Amino acid sequence: MALAILSGCASAPQFPARPPAAQIEQFAFSGRIAVRQGEVRHNARVDWRHATGRDEILLTTPFGQGVAELTRDASGARLVLADQRRFVADDWSTLAQQVFGFPLPLGTSARWLLGDVADTEGWRVTIVERESAAVDALPTVFELERDDIAVRLKIDEWIEVK
Repeated sequence: MALAILSGCASAPQFPARPPAAQIEQFAFSGRIAVRQGEVRHNARVDWRHATGRDEILLTTPFGQGVAELTRDASGARLVLADQRRFVADDWSTLAQQVFGFPLPLGTSARWLLGDVADTEGWRVTIVERESAAVDALPTVFELERDDIAVRLKIDEWIEVK
């Protein structure tokens, strides 16, 4: 009986107050990503930091071992793998095509990560979940698809960047 009364008093999770997504210029998040191309599957943790003109993405194994670091700024896009191999290109799309054999929708990622999925570079991007039912709540789960490639991105924590 006491358990029933206590569970009835539980409050809904509180999310930090933020400006509307359209006004957010800098952000960071930690999460998980799963990629499937045909029968090949990859999983990683992802830490992403975005500021105007610069992105930094760190991919690690589920146990925290560094796998890859991607950086984009005015001088171009770079990928450094755990074995220290480096790849450089003028932009995200060219880099992804060069390394993976297909483009990734990273050039428009700052917009679709905040919920604007209008331009996703030929990918179908679906927002599966948001952090709450509020109209301007940030997305927390995405599914991206193109040809035989499927990506699921789960944002575990949005981090305020000032």
